[in-house]
Amino acid sequence: MNNVDYKLNELKNSNTFKLPPINDGPCEAIIHFEGKEVINLSSNNYLGLANHPRLIEAAKKGLEQYGVGAGAVRTIVGNMDIHEELDRRLAKFKKEEAALTFQSGFMCNIGVIQAVTDKGDLIISDELNHASIIDGVRLSKADKAIYKHSDMVDLERVLQEKRNEYNNVLIITDGVFSMDGDLANLPEIVKLAKKYNAQTYVDDAHGSGVLGESGRGTVDHYHLHGQVDYIIGTLSKAIGVVGGYVAGSNNMREYLLNRSRAQLFSTTMMPSAAAAIIEAINILESTDEFTLKLWDNSKYFKKLLLDLGFDIGHSQTPITPVIIGDEAKTIKLSKLLLEKGVYVSAIVFPTVPKGTGRLRLMPSSLHTHQQLKIAANKIFEASKELNII
Repeated sequence: MNNVDYKLNELKNSNTFKLPPINDGPCEAIIHFEGKEVINLSSNNYLGLANHPRLIEAAKKGLEQYGVGAGAVRTIVGNMDIHEELDRRLAKFKKEEAALTFQSGFMCNIGVIQAVTDKGDLIISDELNHASIIDGVRLSKADKAIYKHSDMVDLERVLQEKRNEYNNVLIITDGVFSMDGDLANLPEIVKLAKKYNAQTYVDDAHGSGVLGESGRGTVDHYHLHGQVDYIIGTLSKAIGVVGGYVAGSNNMREYLLNRSRAQLFSTTMMPSAAAAIIEAINILESTDEFTLKLWDNSKYFKKLLLDLGFDIGHSQTPITPVIIGDEAKTIKLSKLLLEKGVYVSAIVFPTVPKGTGRLRLMPSSLHTHQQLKIAANKIFEASKELNII
């Protein structure tokens, strides 16, 4: 038996093995799994823009004008005027000097971290940072240190002990932590970075489109424009399309175009996607209707779950964990809920630490209060059947 077969059997024997279900329609509040209608509480389509008619029309026009693919990497002939327009619009939206798009948020972290750090530098990372940050850090030649989750005393301890040993120090944190929904203490991180002459890097994948004025993100939420060196965002969650970006200085952008391997060796984003993203930014800048509905649904749903006796952790955002603990029970609960007409994703190790298995619930602006009430009651009903609550 080879190593893959052995590890696969381990997963199956521990009842933590799962395969993704197949959705045969758009990612809405109600989705269709193999012909069955279920309430969808696992989507990152926070604002419903993935299916918005204006984005669909913009993508069609982009497709007709530019074709299906960019045809090359950006630094050769894959840099179309619509890609440049998108970068400018993102920079203006984020209130930063410049922005640079990548093919995904994951590729953005992979491509930026290794490019802006080197041997003789130190990266200090929150222990609960996203997997793409962890992988980006692993690719860097810099030394690494971890601080306890959102523990500013521990972060300062690391800075005090290590700062003088390195040329440059980069503090990396998620803006919104994707498994718990809590916010980074960004004002204190920026304060410590200034005190110890370090740079700051914030992955705002789950803050973009959700927090701040018109969904400008965590940096805007804390009024820290111009004080964070690297602001990472995704274009596949609240924005509803695909891709990632980094916002910061113009020098940063020009350097990454020349030294980020994700830019140099990967074909540029589909131009039709760029067109749709620009339209999403137009919508966000013109109305807060979708963001307000998202937050209204989030507050309503969280109160339902708390009233039913569930542990939803310390979420400060629409990301709503229902913490079960046992991994096998978590997966069983997810499967039972699907049978009852509610799709919720089971999150287990290694995505979260062992013993902290959870359902990760994602209300969106598309849901009605009635749908959320039905879902909460089904979660309670299934949990009772499995002796979880």
